[in-house]
Amino acid sequence: MTASPERALARIGRIMLALAAAGSLALLLWRGWTWCAGWLVGCTASILNYRWLRGVTESLGTANPRQRKAVLLGLRYLLLGGGAYVILKYSAISLPAALAGLFVPVAAVVIEILIELTYARN
Repeated sequence: MTASPERALARIGRIMLALAAAGSLALLLWRGWTWCAGWLVGCTASILNYRWLRGVTESLGTANPRQRKAVLLGLRYLLLGGGAYVILKYSAISLPAALAGLFVPVAAVVIEILIELTYARN
């Protein structure tokens, strides 16, 4: 297996989706719909943030960088903060589950590191 950043980034995206799906099913069975919904909200926010960051970094080397994406990237903290406020104030959705869902990209990167270390031996 050769080292390829494009393949690693594609795998990280698939791993995040798999973790989101597995976590939502586990939380639905273990804690109920409020935790499942919170997990999905957090996962969605973190996956969107990952995609925005990836889009901005890919456009950095081009002759015509996308300024609109940079503005959206800057507004992501307002979106996340507003979403957390609405969840906390007006919704039955679990805030701890939503916050845990924000760590899905971290888990996906750790899994990708383990995959790379496993195949680096061969």
